[in-house]
Formats: sequence, structure tokens, C-alpha cells
Amino acid sequence: MTTECLEQPRLLVKGGRVLRGQVPVSGAKNSALKLMAASLLAPGVSILHNVPDITDVRTMQEVLEYLGAAVDFTDGTMTIDTSGVRSQEAPYELVQRMRASIQIMGPLVARFGRARVALPGGCNLGPRKIDIHLRGLQEMGATIRSDHGFIEVTAPRLQGVRMFLDYPSVGATENLLMAAVLAEGTTVLENAAREPEVVDLCKFLISMGADIEGAGSSTLRITGVKELHPAEHTVIGDRIEAGTYLIAGAVTGGEVEVTGISPHFLDLFLFKLRAVGVRVHENTRSIKVTGDPASYVAVDVATLPYPGFPTDLQAQMMVLLSIAQGVSVVTENVFENRFGFVDELIRLGADIRVDGNHAVVTGGRALTGATVRCPDLRAGAALTIAGLAAEGCTEIRDIYHIDRGYERFEEKLRALGAEVERIHPEPASPRFR
Repeated sequence: MTTECLEQPRLLVKGGRVLRGQVPVSGAKNSALKLMAASLLAPGVSILHNVPDITDVRTMQEVLEYLGAAVDFTDGTMTIDTSGVRSQEAPYELVQRMRASIQIMGPLVARFGRARVALPGGCNLGPRKIDIHLRGLQEMGATIRSDHGFIEVTAPRLQGVRMFLDYPSVGATENLLMAAVLAEGTTVLENAAREPEVVDLCKFLISMGADIEGAGSSTLRITGVKELHPAEHTVIGDRIEAGTYLIAGAVTGGEVEVTGISPHFLDLFLFKLRAVGVRVHENTRSIKVTGDPASYVAVDVATLPYPGFPTDLQAQMMVLLSIAQGVSVVTENVFENRFGFVDELIRLGADIRVDGNHAVVTGGRALTGATVRCPDLRAGAALTIAGLAAEGCTEIRDIYHIDRGYERFEEKLRALGAEVERIHPEPASPRFR
């Protein structure tokens, strides 16, 4: 056994089990992180409910605490006291672990007039530049300087402007939105992101006293106010986690219901599931799938910003298409390196050919267990799903990626009937201590 195997936890997945049951969806990772950053906009105590206990949230907690905030996180409720925030600098050691750390930039500049943030890390999904963030802040009157891997943004007070985003970037929309709520005058963001997580952030900011119109549309109108106050908010359900468990149920031919999520958040995704042949039942706050893998057929999928097909469900969908009859084409329009997991899926028996941003999936192949590694968060979930559908046992390495975005992942899968076990590192023998 290699040193790598001894040092890192792994998941062992035994295929062939049909998943059945109900699984509660945790709070949305991509909302909770931005809400935590938004708490910096006002001194005092904000309270967030339904916060997922995942590595990325813990990292953002460390970022806030480094800045001087006092954070208590217990049983899904996070209390953030920003009264003691004195620093406006986020160090490389923290930011490198999670790209969302860049979201503190807008709030810090808005409240303190300065932010110094290391260039971000996170999943290796290609060159996700922050040019739109910086250009927007410049248009609002900020001075930006790059120095030794840090971005420093200064502005005595930001000014409201009208700007058109080159791309409906979620991160840029959220950062500029948080910067604009305390700016002087009115800011209009055209071609803004429309994701449910952006809407959730708008609702939280409005509860803090912000003046925002157009949440959920491509045009946001923000009239700056002089100050905000702390607020209490409940994080929306995680639509990506919901989609992950729905596909897990579909590939095993089971019956899985996810609760605590609005089906409207996943309209196009559910449409594609139905096109494959999965039976989908929607209720106000839950979604249930049933199906027979032998009857599934190929469909084409192209990822796009919301309300398009989510890039964060592309890898999981490709597993489903690998067992469906026929040839599917998956087109990735959001991230350049999102096909990094394909070689691992091929190791499990999938027939996939990548050509640029297109992946041609020839389905109907029986998957078989093998040892694979997670190149990123969503790929890790997809490979686990593939292991559930495969014959034999699949060993998944580098599962720290999964822990970044899924709360109690294997526990929830086991509750549905999956055979999934986390293998912790073996202690070193005495002669190596």
C-alpha cells in the first residue's frame, strides 16, 4: 500500500444496491458562504440558520475570525459578531483553500474603504478570472493594485454607476452587489447572474436594510444606503446536493425523495431527467425520482448560467448518460477544465470521448469498480454515484474535495441503503514514527 493511501481518507463504495428513501437537503453551500461574507457589511450580531457543516464553511469561518469577527457555529446555526473586525486583509493560507474567500472584497471595501485579499484557490476548473469583479469596483471609483499575489482595493466611498457585466458571473454579481449597497447613489448591474443563491443574498441584504430591486432578473438596481444593520436569515436548500442524490437514485433504479428544496430551482435539470426516462414527481418542497436504468435513453446537455443546466451537475449527469442507451453530447460552457474527471470515469468502464468543450458519451456500458481519485468537488460526487452503479467495489481517493461541499455525504447515502464506508488513514508502524 502506498504512502498516499496511508495518509489520506478514502471512500469504499460497493455497487449493486438500490437506493430508496428520503434525504433532507442541507443549506446551499454557494449561498451560505456569500451570506457569511455579507455579515461584514454591518457591525453587530447576524444569525444564519440552515448553514451546512462542510469544509468550505469552516474555511470561511476562519477567514471571518482572522478579520476579527467572533463566530459561533452550532447545529446548523451560525452567529457572527462583526463588531470587532479591524483587519481588512485575508491571507494566502486561507484564501488558497477556497475561491469564495474573494467575496469578502466587496463588503470590506464598502464598509472600511479598503480590502487586501490574496488571489483565490479552490477547485482546479480552469482560469476563472476575477477581472469582472475588479473592473466593476474600478467603475465604482476604487483604486486597485496588485502586489506579490495580493489584490488591494481602496476607495473612501464607492460611487453608484451603471455597468454591463461581460458575463453573468455569479461571483462578480455578488461581490459588486455587496459593494453597491453602501455606495453613494444608485448602481445598476446589467446582465447580472440570476441564480437562486444570488436571490438569497439579495433577501439577506434587504433584511439588513439594503435597497435592492430586480432580484432574480438580469438587471439589479441598488440604491446605496448610509449604513446597514445585522439581520437573521435562513439559508435556502442546496439544489446541487439535491440533484446529486436524485441522480444517485436514478442510476441505481431506486426511489429517492429529496426534501427541503424548491423544484423550481432545478427546472431544466428535471426536464433532462425526464428526457432520459427518469420519472420525476414534484411537490412544493420536495422532489422524488423513480426509474429503470434499462429504459434510459441518451440526451444532449449543455451547461449555461441559471436558468440553464447547472455546471455543478454536469459530472453527475454524465454518469447517468453513461448507462443510458445511445450517444449523448455534453457541452461545457462555463468552466474550461470541468472534464478533468472523465479519465477517472473511463477507468470505471464508461465510453467517453472529449473534444474541446464537448464530451461524446456512448452509453449502455456496464460500469465496474476500480480505484479512482477526485479531481474536484462535483467530480468526487459523480464518481461516488458511478461506484453505486458499478459492479464490485470502487475506491475513491482525494475525498477532501467532497467534504468541501457535501454535509454528511456517506451518512446520507447509507440512510438510502448505499454501502459506502470512509476508510481513515492507517497509523504508521513504530519504525516510521
